[in-house]
Amino acid sequence: MKKYFLIFFIVLGFTQIFAQPKFSGLNAAPGAFSRMGFNPRGIAMGNSISALNDGNLNSYYNPALSVFQVDNSFTSSFGFLSLDRKLNFINFTRRFELYSDRDTALDRKPRSTAGISLGIINSGVNKIDARDRHGFKDDELSTSENLFFVGLGVKFSEKISAGLNVKLYYYKLYEDVTSTGIGFDLGVLYTFNPQITFSFVMADLNSKYKWDTSPIYSTDGITSVNLFPTTKKIGTAVRFPDIDLVTTAEFVFDSYASRILKIGAEYNLIENLFLRGGIDNWFLNNKDNSIRPSFGLSYTQKISSLYVGFEYAFVLEKYSPSDRHFIGLNINF
Repeated sequence: MKKYFLIFFIVLGFTQIFAQPKFSGLNAAPGAFSRMGFNPRGIAMGNSISALNDGNLNSYYNPALSVFQVDNSFTSSFGFLSLDRKLNFINFTRRFELYSDRDTALDRKPRSTAGISLGIINSGVNKIDARDRHGFKDDELSTSENLFFVGLGVKFSEKISAGLNVKLYYYKLYEDVTSTGIGFDLGVLYTFNPQITFSFVMADLNSKYKWDTSPIYSTDGITSVNLFPTTKKIGTAVRFPDIDLVTTAEFVFDSYASRILKIGAEYNLIENLFLRGGIDNWFLNNKDNSIRPSFGLSYTQKISSLYVGFEYAFVLEKYSPSDRHFIGLNINF
């Protein structure tokens, strides 16, 4: 009888071991808020738009995109997340066409094209209980994590554009415990033809947080450094003008050994009304990580000399009391 019990417990133990979800180091990596996406358009399309060079653009997904912005573009977005979390965005993008002094009125082809994109991501958690040693509520705390970026892009030819993002991270964790870090993104966009584009992006080069807890623990405080994942993305966008459809896809791999696929689509249903859908977080090397389906829409209306647009995105969030919702406002002028 003891023999059978021993075999039973060995089999049960192996079952529990192999049944545990495979943990991905990326889930606990620093800067997770900065990898959740930017504005309802990108989020609704599965954050797969590093090769999409039309519509309202920003350098978050690819710093080479700003050279394709048609008008001056201002966007702002607000996120509704569960568990007292916040995730908000602001961005301004403008393109510059540079001419030579030898250009004539009849020949005004720009010598080169440049673009600039300025953006902010604000995130954090509010209403965190602070309790004393007896377990009674003593105060209410909050954390704030922010990303400020400036993206510069240059169009070298009709085929190739490239860009650079300079990113400043600021994290207020607790009272006097804060951290700042500077990182860089490099991006390239290749236009194969008017219907097909390709992208390559390296993100968060040198990004890190450096912590010093001595303001709280005095001589018992320590210093530590948390490195961000260095991410590489290969993307494509394919347009089907006959049916007013754009499809996008990205393959992402990083220094945490993640292999992630992202896909999205945008359909122009009627004039100025776009429907979007996508899948984010599709881990090819870890099936235990749940994918994130998303969808959204946008509508733009001309008001005087301005083009004003409303955007919405929904993201399914597993293991959360409610899903993510984002609303945004675009103004082109």
